[in-house]
Amino acid sequence: MDVTKVLDAKGLACPMPIVKTKKAINELESGQILEIHATDKGAKADLAAWAKSTGNELIQSTEEDGVLKFWLKKA
Repeated sequence: MDVTKVLDAKGLACPMPIVKTKKAINELESGQILEIHATDKGAKADLAAWAKSTGNELIQSTEEDGVLKFWLKKA
């Protein structure tokens, strides 16, 4: 996967991972990919819902060693 930008949102509580994701994705061109690292368990549902409501695509999400990783493709 060709990641354009990585956002470190580890240690941030809701709603900050979404706030930072919104800011970061606004800096990307259509079709580019943002990789997000978060530790807030709520980010899983929040990012999926946010991506759906904004038209961006949540390509994949994983969890390893307590860190949630998401890949979002800008619409």
